[in-house]
Amino acid sequence: MSFPLLTATAALPAIGAIATAAVPAAQRTVAKWVALFFSLGTLVLAGIVFARFEPGGDRYQLTESKAWIADFGVRYELGVDGIGVALLGLTALLIPFVIVAGWHDADPLETKSSRWRPTQGFFALILMVEAMVILSFLATDVFLFYILFEAMLIPMYFLIGGFGDRAHTGSDENAAKQRSYAAVKFLLYNLAGGLIMLAAVIGLYVVAGSFSLSEIVAARADGTLEMATSTERWLFLGFFLAFAIKAPLWPLHTWLPNAMGEATAPVAVLITAIVDKVGTFAMLRFCLGLFPEASKWATPVVIALALVSIVYGALLAVGQRDIKRLIAYASISHFGFIILGIFAMTSQGQSGATLYMVNHGISTAALLLVAGFLITRRGSRLIADYGGVQKVAPVLAGTFLIGGLATLSLPGLAPFVSEFLVLVGTFSAYPVAGIIATSGIVLAAIYVLVLYQRTMTGPVAESVRTMPDLKARELVVAVPLIALLLLLGVFPKPLTEVVNPAVQHTMSDVQKKDPQPEVEAAK
Repeated sequence: MSFPLLTATAALPAIGAIATAAVPAAQRTVAKWVALFFSLGTLVLAGIVFARFEPGGDRYQLTESKAWIADFGVRYELGVDGIGVALLGLTALLIPFVIVAGWHDADPLETKSSRWRPTQGFFALILMVEAMVILSFLATDVFLFYILFEAMLIPMYFLIGGFGDRAHTGSDENAAKQRSYAAVKFLLYNLAGGLIMLAAVIGLYVVAGSFSLSEIVAARADGTLEMATSTERWLFLGFFLAFAIKAPLWPLHTWLPNAMGEATAPVAVLITAIVDKVGTFAMLRFCLGLFPEASKWATPVVIALALVSIVYGALLAVGQRDIKRLIAYASISHFGFIILGIFAMTSQGQSGATLYMVNHGISTAALLLVAGFLITRRGSRLIADYGGVQKVAPVLAGTFLIGGLATLSLPGLAPFVSEFLVLVGTFSAYPVAGIIATSGIVLAAIYVLVLYQRTMTGPVAESVRTMPDLKARELVVAVPLIALLLLLGVFPKPLTEVVNPAVQHTMSDVQKKDPQPEVEAAK
């Protein structure tokens, strides 16, 4: 029997979570190093998976399959394709930065009780989320995916509600209420979507007689499994609604600004750069793979909603006074681009959407974590409380600027490649939608540059006059992320060569081909 590499990659952070939680209460620093050690070990295993993945090989590789709940046909099935391996790499890469950035975030919550381990719990929950997200990207059994899709809500709920942002303008009591509200709203929205998805999962099993993704897709392709049109559309809607909430897509987005605003900056990165990617990834793997005809039927409406997300999110970002809520609304706009690329049903659009998931994760992590360092120093999330930071903390201001420029997809930085591909793929199939989506680029330039101008330039605000620049630990977080943005901006080939074959499989599932340009014959 070959070594179960995929299981080991997902199991290591889960083991790390248990080990971190078991560290004695007084040994906070030990708990942090244990968590970091296991996250780096997971990164090594993810690197091995990436190295062993063959872009031109089978669609799902390194597969594992064991009977789980045999009476109901549920199996423990794992397999990785090009899209999954890219997002596996993103998750394993970002978690060590999240841990290092949040090194002291749970320390003020420490109590004298020897039984209470808030620091240990904080890092254990992060590792548990990592394990569940990784398994979600690897699961090829629909029921197994559903279990993970719902289970990851539990540690996220405690991370948002129990370890919220300390930089709150109101009283401690009001801050606690806001954190509780954000956590409950996050949980209820996603649970509601999950329950609807559960009904669709059961319906799929009734129709297909299996939870195996590969079996169902193969049966649909060779004609041995046929679904009534109405049945397929209802099942598609059940899956899509859950994924649209997770993504999040307008008008199901309202939980995200609350959750990101009240969470610590590292947890906010965990939400929007990692957990939310499960929603867009699942649209590609499950919606398009299981329900190709329904996906094409829903395309006009989904594209319209994606365009609303792009413009609406960007407009609200322009008007924000809170730094983290601005980044949250910017993320809603970016997720609109991702979903637009997926449902443009072109290879350029879907390749761009997958790259966008990775590049958005890196750029948002860079911007949000540096913003978190800034907020921790001043103790406020309000843009108006800053000014002239670049004169007292030039390295902080410089890294903040690069993260912001990546967010607006400046050429030469990684997000530009993915946004360009999404727009090319959209223009070739839906020119009007492409024109409307382009307005999001202009609005992104406005909210990023205005944010930088108001916080970093101008006269030095009295409250930031003594603000220290980035320290060694913070540079360990910021510098590698910026280097990745530059590297992938000029050399995206390592990602595109693994993503493109997987996208071709998805295009084959929905039986779509790229539109051919119309060229007039020479006279």
